[in-house]
Formats: sequence, structure tokens, C-alpha cells
Amino acid sequence: MLKDDQRKPGRAQSYRESGVDIAAGDRLVKRIQKHAESTRRPGYTETIGGFGGLFELAQQRYRQPVLVSGADGVGTKLNIATLMDSHDTIGIDLVAMCVNDVVVCGAEPLFFLDYIATGSLDLDQMESVISGIAEGCRQACAALIGGETAEMPGMYKSKQYDLAGFCVGVIEKDEIIDGENVKPGDQILGLASSGPHSNGYSLIRAIIKNNNASLRTKIGNTNLGNALIAPTRIYVPAILELKKYIAINAIAHITGGGIPGNVARVVKPNLSARIDSSSWPQPPIFQWLQEKGNIATQEMFSTFNCGIGLVLVVSKDHTPIAKEILENSGEEVWLLGEIVEGDQSVAID
Repeated sequence: MLKDDQRKPGRAQSYRESGVDIAAGDRLVKRIQKHAESTRRPGYTETIGGFGGLFELAQQRYRQPVLVSGADGVGTKLNIATLMDSHDTIGIDLVAMCVNDVVVCGAEPLFFLDYIATGSLDLDQMESVISGIAEGCRQACAALIGGETAEMPGMYKSKQYDLAGFCVGVIEKDEIIDGENVKPGDQILGLASSGPHSNGYSLIRAIIKNNNASLRTKIGNTNLGNALIAPTRIYVPAILELKKYIAINAIAHITGGGIPGNVARVVKPNLSARIDSSSWPQPPIFQWLQEKGNIATQEMFSTFNCGIGLVLVVSKDHTPIAKEILENSGEEVWLLGEIVEGDQSVAID
């Protein structure tokens, strides 16, 4: 390291002049502390601002604990949020995409960490994003124990940002839901989505551009912009409640690949799923996308969730009680079809 009197003459440069404001980052840490603390749960440890997030796993609670992890982002849905200058729900999407992946095997989400990269640190914008992350954690009963915010001038434009998240959950080894118990005659239940969730937005943005559509366009009882930034539904409380009472044979989170691509992941090679497309109502946003994009029906089902955010497979005897418990937990539920003998295909008729 050169001493100051050994440097070349001329104006001194600083990290801040290059676009990175460390002091602003420190101020953000102070501002988000309250949001992290609002996600307290058993195991939560105050570590925001430290080098690593800590979580105490109470060993006495578990016989054979298995940790389950998930990582994801929200994709180009961020572009819609930026256009609308609405950043307080995109964090819910981030949490939802991770915790919904973790809960499909029956695991209870424990803690969450986020990573935010931005061109320049806007404290109000970033606090808004992180407040949404905290809200998602509260909905999922997961602790927000840390994260990272990186300023990257030259990589991102001013106020442009990207998000990634990481969740860890736990489940007893003998309670893992892995699809092994799925059998012919099992019933397929679908839980309502809140919209496209966080998938298919590259196609959505192309449809908007090709139609020169305004985000103020009326869609059902809202407008296009609000329909598109509706946060991804978090199914954790409903699933954890349901598994207290019945055996769930399989769960599929309907993300990229749509209903057929994700249901096929939990169906054994000698079985198939038959789904009746008339068994649930098509939300107006998907009708608009199909019409304006001139999209074939099969392409719709393979790209979007089309109104179904989570699929459960339960035995026929358990179907009535499963539907009742899920509805009492605040979910809209439909009987979509059944499991039959086959070749691991998913037929949507």
C-alpha cells in the first residue's frame, strides 16, 4: 500500500465518485433492521449487518431433520414493477418463489436471505423492496436473517436492480413428500394463483410491446399493470396446516413449464395425470394474454400457470377433508382431475 506522500500528483479519486456509496449502504442496513426484526420466529438471531446470518436449529424438536433449500429470482417481472414504479410487492414474489419450492416436499421454511444488485443505491426504493421481502417472510413464517446489497454502476442503470433469494427449511426424514405414494385413482387438486406469479414475463412483455398496450388497460376489475404485478401467492401456511391431518401424496409448484411440465415432475413413470381444463375458471389476465398474443392453448398451459399456482395429489378418500381444510386456510380449491396408469404424461383436456 502506498503512503499518501508516495502517490502521483493530481486529484484523488474515490469509490463514491465511481458510483459506489458505502455510507448509503450503511444507512440502508439501519433502515431495514426493523423489517428484519418483524420476521422473528423461534431460531431467529439478530445478525443483520454481520458477515453471516445465524439461525439456531433446536435439535430437540426433530428426530431425523433434513434441511431443504431453494433459490430463485423474479425474472423480468421486475421490468413491469419498474415501469409502474411499484416496488413494495416484488419482494413478496422473491420469497414466494423460494418458499413454495421448499414446501412442496412438506418442509417448514425456517429462514431467508436476499441478494440485491443495483446501479445506484436509492434508499427509499431499496427499503420498499426489502419491506416486501419481510412481508413475504411473515406470510411464510420464515425469518429474514441477512442478505447483500451490491452497487454495480456500469452493470445496471441508475435505479435498475435485480433480485435473488435463498430459503432453507426443515422436515423430518420420514415425512418427506416425494410422490412415491401416488397411485391410480388419486385426485388432483388445484389451488388458485394470484395471476402469472413470476413466470412467462418475457412473453408477456413481448405481447404488450406488439400490441402497444397500456398498463392502464382494464382487465376484469383491475388494470393490466396491477394484474401483472400482483404478488405470487404463498401457500406455506395452508400446506403445513393440511399435512397435520392427512397424507399428501405429491405437490407441484406451478412455475416455468406450466401445469404439464411441473405436474409431470411428481408423477411416477408408470402413471399419468388427466386434468379437465373446464374444472376451474380462467382468470381474465390469461384470457387477455391468449387473445392479444394469439397463443395456442397448449402453449398457454406450458408457459403460464393459467390460474393454478399449486397442485396437490391426495387419495380419493381424503379429497373432501383436504378441500375443506385448504378453503378454511383461505385458498380457492378445485378438483382438477385424477391419476391413472400411463407413461408419466400430463393430459389437459
